[in-house]
Amino acid sequence: MNPSDFPKPVLIPVNGVELEVFEAGRHNAGKPIVLCHGWPEHAYSWRYQAPALVEAGYHVIVPNQRGYGNSSRPTEVTDYDIEHLAGDLIALLDHYGYEDVTFVGHDWGAFVVWGLTLLHPDRVNKVINLSLPYQDRGEQPWIEFMEAVLGGDFYFVHFNRQPGVADAVFEDNTFRFLRNMYRKNEPLREPQPGMALIDLARAETPLGEPLMSDSELAVFVSAFESTGFTGSINWYRNLDRNWHVLADVNPIIQQPTLMIYGDRDAIAKSEKLTEFVPNVEVVNLDCGHWIQQERPKETNQAILNWLERQDAT
Repeated sequence: MNPSDFPKPVLIPVNGVELEVFEAGRHNAGKPIVLCHGWPEHAYSWRYQAPALVEAGYHVIVPNQRGYGNSSRPTEVTDYDIEHLAGDLIALLDHYGYEDVTFVGHDWGAFVVWGLTLLHPDRVNKVINLSLPYQDRGEQPWIEFMEAVLGGDFYFVHFNRQPGVADAVFEDNTFRFLRNMYRKNEPLREPQPGMALIDLARAETPLGEPLMSDSELAVFVSAFESTGFTGSINWYRNLDRNWHVLADVNPIIQQPTLMIYGDRDAIAKSEKLTEFVPNVEVVNLDCGHWIQQERPKETNQAILNWLERQDAT
């Protein structure tokens, strides 16, 4: 898609910050859907879904969340916990005058949508998440658990235990990192010692095939060259804080939910999804992690078919 075809953004003050919001289909007001990107991404990652949803009658709202693009980038790490991230989106609903909406999330955006639905269940009417299934809390804070099981070089742990190290490498190699990250049909390879994403940022030759055109990739590169990576990585630095924040909420999500997996995604599917999300329907697509960009037509079809069935009931 030509980047110039994506909606023009506006800055909207919400929850003590400003969000850069890309809006389409305002003539469909009254039927809202909010699309939440992941890491290291941008609202533009939903470029293939926005037009299809507008055509299907939806008012499409696509924010760059705090830490991304031209949205605010607070300096305090704790300003990126799930209460703040969810609060931004709830305030965005208030700005548009919506009581409840359908939320769609991919990757970290899915984590935010799961958490937002737990914290503000009355503001969410349906959930659609891609790649990252519901994460039950377990008995140990998430980073502690990951460190014990996956070691200190696992990127979630590294981001927390060595703050600033990966950020600087990514910023020194922004184009190379994102070019090497956004790939599809990558060959399977043995895990290597060290911090994999730092190695990825320094690798001269990418694996697999490019996920997007040069002009599409340039949107992401330009954004991160402007912002750096620290604001977005601060989301990871709140995982244990989020674990504590979510301790006292009802862990069951009752809203109708669509979960879309990529069969070749490195993120594992959940064996306990229906325990926590009883009204879930699962779709599996033959792709890797960047589901809605790698398989846009199939993703759109899965989302629109599911929404149509929900509206009919």
